[in-house]
Amino acid sequence: MPTSLDRDLIACTRCPRLRKHCEAVARGEALPRKAYLEEVRNDLYWKKPVPDFGSTPSDVLIVGLAPAAHGANRTGRMFTGDDSGKWLYRALHKAGLAKTPGYERANDNELVGACITAVAHCAPPDNKPSTSEIAKCRPFLVRRFEIAKPKVVLALGGIAWKAALDVLTDEMGFEKPKPLPAFAHLAKVELTKPYGRRPSSEHIFLVGSYHPSRQNTNTKRLTEPMFDSVFRLVNELR
Repeated sequence: MPTSLDRDLIACTRCPRLRKHCEAVARGEALPRKAYLEEVRNDLYWKKPVPDFGSTPSDVLIVGLAPAAHGANRTGRMFTGDDSGKWLYRALHKAGLAKTPGYERANDNELVGACITAVAHCAPPDNKPSTSEIAKCRPFLVRRFEIAKPKVVLALGGIAWKAALDVLTDEMGFEKPKPLPAFAHLAKVELTKPYGRRPSSEHIFLVGSYHPSRQNTNTKRLTEPMFDSVFRLVNELR
């Protein structure tokens, strides 16, 4: 059953460039792929903004960058139908955060105590949403943080790290560290809410990981043992 956040997100038209790109990919006019030609012919692409996937509330909130053109833009589920999803759901299953390693279809898996969201919810050209497009999508990210109430936030990549840190400190009342913590693989920072305004016991962990993109996995910048180490840390903190 779609939530009000899902419905608002799916109906969003705030970024015309991204909407046009998603539609063009679905028609086979942009980034055509022979492997999905039949789906293009039969108009089976999702091609709308992709909603978050997972359980609520969630101990772990995973923040990615944006849907892939022939991944979530096709299947309608975050990190589904592409190599990044294969890496992510394998690691989630091994860590006990997903029921199976299924990554190919929107109905082949279920998360356990975790939720996946993104900085942008529409597939962008060249996998690069603009600064203004990220800003327009930010209210959806804020709402997901408010609903999920995570203990640990896992940022996949530097853009996701910055977006999560900004939401936590600018919108959620957590103190902004000085200096700001830099993104790195296995970076970890504990954020707390100050005395006076909110309970001093309230805290959250932000963890960083390289994104499981083909650019990172094919070059061995990110390996399976490295990715598994991230989820071991996440499980220790939650």
